[in-house]
Amino acid sequence: MSKIQYVLTVLAAVVVITAAGSIYTVNQGEQALVLQFGRPVRVVKEPGLKLKIPMIQNVVFYDARLLNLDPPAQEVVLNDKKRLDVDSFTRYRIIDPLKFYVTVRTEYQAQSKLAEIVNSSIRKILGRSTLQELLSEKRTQIMNDISAAVKVDAEQIGVSVADVRIRRADLPLEVLQAINARMKTEREREAKEFRAQGSQEAQKIRASADKEKTIILADAEKQAQIIRGQGDEQAIMIWNKAAGQDMEFYSFYRSLEAYNNALSDGNASMVLSPESEFFKFFRQSMR
Repeated sequence: MSKIQYVLTVLAAVVVITAAGSIYTVNQGEQALVLQFGRPVRVVKEPGLKLKIPMIQNVVFYDARLLNLDPPAQEVVLNDKKRLDVDSFTRYRIIDPLKFYVTVRTEYQAQSKLAEIVNSSIRKILGRSTLQELLSEKRTQIMNDISAAVKVDAEQIGVSVADVRIRRADLPLEVLQAINARMKTEREREAKEFRAQGSQEAQKIRASADKEKTIILADAEKQAQIIRGQGDEQAIMIWNKAAGQDMEFYSFYRSLEAYNNALSDGNASMVLSPESEFFKFFRQSMR
């Protein structure tokens, strides 16, 4: 290879390298910041092929899409001294790459800074609120106040906050355990009271039932005595009426009853005179 060809080859390579170093691509969903010796010179938000000065300028790319921030849960003390473990999430977008680069430079540092802003705003706004307000219709206004405060501070780093939401707000574990223990104790106390009241009512019902049983049995016995007395009275009247109609037959019938009662027991023995009145009808039947 001649000296001229070598020089041409080197020049061609330099041109190719220079041309390659002067072209960069901004993809859809990206935005770029062109730096010259480390100083920002222009912002590029339109996608496509772009040019820069090779070896002098370099490009920093940032995401132009809507991003999510999910910081760790934090403990917040409310205005009524209640403590809550608050878990929030934020949706944001980088709208000013120049300000973003000057203040935080990288997306990682931006998320760290934005998490501080969000947590600080949540502590400040919730610190002026009570638990009862968080559980009422005022919750919407509280969330709007948090979002407004975050948006103002986030603009200082070139970020636009679309929304801030509290995903979960729970009492700390030790507080929940204390509440559960207190609720358990209260339920056990109520259960004991209910059992005691039930036992007392059961005793009242049993006592009332026993009293009613005694009264009913007494009334039944009374009615039975009355009915038996009435039956005996009627029986006596019937016997007296029958005896008045035929005294001889009545005497005979009563004697038969006496014989039946006396002689029905085969083991019974009696010592009587044959002339006894008991054998009156026997003597008459033998004549």
